[in-house]
Amino acid sequence: MSPATYLVPLGVALAGSLAIEAAAASHRPSLRPGDLAIRAAGYTLITLFWFQFSWRPWLAATSCLLTLAVLAVVDRLKRKVIGEPVVFSDLALLAQVPRHPQLYYTLPLTDLRIAGPLLLSLSAIVAWYVLEPAALPEAPAQRLLAILGLPAALAGLVFAALTPPAEPWLRHLFPRPALAQDVARYGLVATMMGYALRRLGESRTKPVAPTPPVWAAASPADEVVVVVQLESFLDPARIGGPDLPLMARIRTQAAQYGRLAVPAHGAYTMRSEHAVLTGCEPETLGFGRFDPYLARKGDEPTSLARLARAAGFRTIFVHPFDRDFFDRARVFARLGFDRLVMEEDFAQSPRVGPYVGDVAVAERILAEVAEGSGRSFLFSVTMENHGPWKAGRLAGIDAPMAQYVHHVANTGRAVELLIDGLAHRRATLCVFGDHAPSLPGLRAPAEGPLATDYALFHFGRDTVRAPVRVDLTAARLGCVLQDALSGKAEG
Repeated sequence: MSPATYLVPLGVALAGSLAIEAAAASHRPSLRPGDLAIRAAGYTLITLFWFQFSWRPWLAATSCLLTLAVLAVVDRLKRKVIGEPVVFSDLALLAQVPRHPQLYYTLPLTDLRIAGPLLLSLSAIVAWYVLEPAALPEAPAQRLLAILGLPAALAGLVFAALTPPAEPWLRHLFPRPALAQDVARYGLVATMMGYALRRLGESRTKPVAPTPPVWAAASPADEVVVVVQLESFLDPARIGGPDLPLMARIRTQAAQYGRLAVPAHGAYTMRSEHAVLTGCEPETLGFGRFDPYLARKGDEPTSLARLARAAGFRTIFVHPFDRDFFDRARVFARLGFDRLVMEEDFAQSPRVGPYVGDVAVAERILAEVAEGSGRSFLFSVTMENHGPWKAGRLAGIDAPMAQYVHHVANTGRAVELLIDGLAHRRATLCVFGDHAPSLPGLRAPAEGPLATDYALFHFGRDTVRAPVRVDLTAARLGCVLQDALSGKAEG
């Protein structure tokens, strides 16, 4: 076959992909020759990726255009809701979308609105295979060499990108995560590939592990330390909702409270979770910051659970959802949790909307710390107020803000239950919001994610101090909790 058999479809794929991204972007793509070359390389690699499965140039070109169209739509939605472009680690979440479509604003695969287009697409691909001949050599040996050689060549490119001299060039191209700027320069595909390669390069070099805090023998430590990450929680009065009775108790009874600067807006629970559990700021994680659990797999020397276990605490994780979501079961075992209380343990618990209610979680937390002897460290992640907030979620309440307010009132009651349940013990209770809710109209400010709220209570102290407001980052809150576990946080 002539070179035009391959080059013409490839040219259409490159030009069409650039047009799709330019039409979808809120800004004009960079037209500098070097930036365009990197962008075109990304489109070419996507085309070759699809080409290796069919060896049909026009099918591969069309698949590239469809890939860019889907990415552009998802990117636009993600920017609108979360304020962040699509990133390479989002691909790891794809397997969870069919299993938990309600979490991703999508429909089940069995829904005709999804199943119909999928079946039509599959039929179109089958027809295309029949209509477009494969661009493979006639000789059997050459055909086999081509079929095996292209995947090997693509894999070789990945390997070559992680070896000199390509790796220093890649580090120069993407020195640090600057997602929005890099997407504007190089496009979604090239940026996703570049960031994925940078992350692979980081994983090949053993990072310098943070030094766990060294605790001197202080005054007697708590019997119980409970840390609760509250789904989509912030003071509802800050976003036009009613006053929450819990907030008045926080301002009068907490040892410390304030705004919490979190790593993401409206999603990515695992980023705040990781920051609090480890005390590591996102900037220290390199390109693993977008999904720390995927990148680090729970290998964290400064994990609160590891430190607590070393200090003689029982370590318990409570979360009323699928144990495989975010690979939490495996990650949290490596983080140092001895006992995992997950969705199957809440089979008889009441649900408020689609998820287990926060009050039920609070009751389970109190039951867990009441069991057994010795000291307990418990970390919990609630689920009731997880989005999306859409019609049909709650009987008689369809407005998203009204649904959020209904759930956050339950969150407030759950935290008050914990306050009352722990007040008679020598204990520390910390509650914080993982991120702002992704409600319609509630967008991330230009300067970064909207801060949530946190509160820290110390019970059973001989002296009582007036509450103080201290605004923190999620990682700094983790460091404060390290002190609580050591016995340094004395009131």
